[in-house]
Amino acid sequence: MSKETPVAEGRIHEFTTLSGADTVEVGRKLAALLKPPQLLLLRGDLGTGKTTLVKGIAQALDAADPDEVTSPTFTLLHEYDGTQDGKPVKLFHLDVYRLEGERQLETLGLDELLTPDALVLVEWGDKFKSIRKRATGEIVITAEGGDARKITVTLNKG
Repeated sequence: MSKETPVAEGRIHEFTTLSGADTVEVGRKLAALLKPPQLLLLRGDLGTGKTTLVKGIAQALDAADPDEVTSPTFTLLHEYDGTQDGKPVKLFHLDVYRLEGERQLETLGLDELLTPDALVLVEWGDKFKSIRKRATGEIVITAEGGDARKITVTLNKG
């Protein structure tokens, strides 16, 4: 069962989940809060459920079934086509953990991804100053013991 705690006039949203299924459900709810263009840092230790959250976002946008969403650890980037409010939306899920520096990051073409219809979710993006500067918010997932997670969403713009 997830619960939401609204904080600071709707710009910060906090959720508590007790299972992977709860985390997917929170992702579905988050999809309604994310209006393109958006670049969000997706932060959390290994295994906290970053990709699980993206599964719910992708499902809510009719971009992919949850079992089709996998971690882009080795491919660096997964792209999904969906819709939001009847309009096309692109969902980009990046994992930049394995990148060593800004030069390698440039090869991903982040600027080209940030189109008016794009939601860009970047795992480990806080490693790079250029991504932190472009970010319009962040999603932080913290393990709370067992399968429990605290998910804090901060939207800076929009």
